[in-house]
Amino acid sequence: MNVNSLLGAKYYGLRREQVCVGNGAAELIKALMERLEGKVGMIYPTFEEYPHRRKEEDIVPYQIQDRDFRYTADELMNYYEDKEIQILVLINPDNPSGNYIEKREVLRIAQWAERRNIRFVVDESFVDFADTEENPTLLEEDIIKKYRNLIVIKSISKSFGVPGLRLGLLVSDDLDLIAKMKKDVSIWNINSFAEFYMQIFEKYKANYDDAMKKFRVVRKEYVEMLNQISDLRVIPSQANYLMCELTGAMTSKELAEELLDKYSILIKDLSNKNGFDGKSYIRVAVKRPEENQKLVDAIKEVLK
Repeated sequence: MNVNSLLGAKYYGLRREQVCVGNGAAELIKALMERLEGKVGMIYPTFEEYPHRRKEEDIVPYQIQDRDFRYTADELMNYYEDKEIQILVLINPDNPSGNYIEKREVLRIAQWAERRNIRFVVDESFVDFADTEENPTLLEEDIIKKYRNLIVIKSISKSFGVPGLRLGLLVSDDLDLIAKMKKDVSIWNINSFAEFYMQIFEKYKANYDDAMKKFRVVRKEYVEMLNQISDLRVIPSQANYLMCELTGAMTSKELAEELLDKYSILIKDLSNKNGFDGKSYIRVAVKRPEENQKLVDAIKEVLK
């Protein structure tokens, strides 16, 4: 476990005492949310793993009102300023909307949370995909040390496209919390393939950065193609997925079934998530250009 923490810390220039490595982010989310006490501020719709780990009466939801599911740092701070919460969870970019708050704005929330003595949990599993001039990650030694109430979760599986390996990091300068988290997770929680990956992934950093640049071009082209489909409204996204609203007669459940049955394409039907007021939304992954084109063609056929 010490070696794994050292490997994870080394990639981001952190200390191993600040890092807990998990069997995917899901293991870390479970352990963290079950350990932290008090009311939790959550933004809806959200990644369900967070609310699933808390009692419903402990959640103080922020329901997004914007048509494109946009929200800002100021809107969050203003909303929770008079609410009794001990924890605030921010997924950035958000899941499933892809909404992104710039790093400097997230740090303003971190300052606000320090002043209010609120634990600020930032899940930045998709932050590498954000199209921004600054380095978007909070995983920097200066930031982690400055904000003791800040807890950063990152899914290596999602960022690097290796979900089968099951890798995630939880980082904080609350060293007592990190030590307790390491006792919560199994000592053999990381498999040997994941361990080997952590030993070698640093030498591919330049390749990874180049791949992210190419990805952003592909995402832009994908959005343009999807925008040409009638009865489909694309929500702007800074993640490696796009949320879309179905504006015609077909529901998201019907579209998902048609694509799977006739084209062997699996998309995410969001009808079971909280926060959509009965409207039909889907989430689709940004993949290789030829795969994106295949999905676009299939949706055109189904919705025509």
